[in-house]
Amino acid sequence: MARRPVFFVSDSTGITAETVGRSLLTQFSGLEFEERTLRYVNSSRRAQEARAAIAAAGKASGLRPLVFATLVDPALRQQVAAADCLFLDVMSSFLEPLARELGVPPQPAVGQTHGMAAAAYERRMEAVNFALHNDDGAGTRSYDQADVILVGVSRSGKTPTCLYLALHYGVFAANYPLVEEDLERLALPPPLVPHRRCLFGLTLSAERLHRLREARQPGSCYASLRQCRYELQQAEALYRAAGIDHLDVTGLSVEEIATRIMAMTGLDPAPAAPAGDPVPG
Repeated sequence: MARRPVFFVSDSTGITAETVGRSLLTQFSGLEFEERTLRYVNSSRRAQEARAAIAAAGKASGLRPLVFATLVDPALRQQVAAADCLFLDVMSSFLEPLARELGVPPQPAVGQTHGMAAAAYERRMEAVNFALHNDDGAGTRSYDQADVILVGVSRSGKTPTCLYLALHYGVFAANYPLVEEDLERLALPPPLVPHRRCLFGLTLSAERLHRLREARQPGSCYASLRQCRYELQQAEALYRAAGIDHLDVTGLSVEEIATRIMAMTGLDPAPAAPAGDPVPG
């Protein structure tokens, strides 16, 4: 089956177009897409290049490309939309009803969709540094600053989830690995005991953990299905004994894991930025 070309076209970073477009495409299971992001389409020349790329992809695939666009300049929108494609203007669908409701016209400017207040930006960067310095059980002395401490066996998704929580929500997230000794004793490691209220456990299916570990250490005892089953059974027993909320992350993306943790723990994200603030740096 040929993969349908999908373009995310933006006069800035393309993050909004990608986020909205991919969210919509997930509703159509069984189809395959060839994605490409065209960033900083902010001149007539760049718009013509984008149009040519879209046309070429359509010709090569034999399928009409889908284009999700966040282009502020109407002239650039028209140039790109002139390609033989399904052109979906992400912004206008919302701006017009918002303008009617608010009673004021929008004042479009490139890059405003990604503006972050300086305080929120700084918190997120501090949270990322915290996650890096408190990864895999390092730096336990700063756990009193943590909003959440993820615990789980090796390869259960702790590190990417911590970084996502930090970067997107400004959450100070640490993670601590449960090792064989902890699992045998069915007791919390001493560094975690004073921070029980911040602990949150991750688990997953033994089959999924086996595949993840095989990719790292093929054929090892560490990656064996038997070892994976044992560690997960013990970890879940430890969560129950210690009264730790936990989540089965099998089949979940890091985005879904992070948002579910936010909901289950009641954590508040970093404050939203006022519209129009520039991206720092």
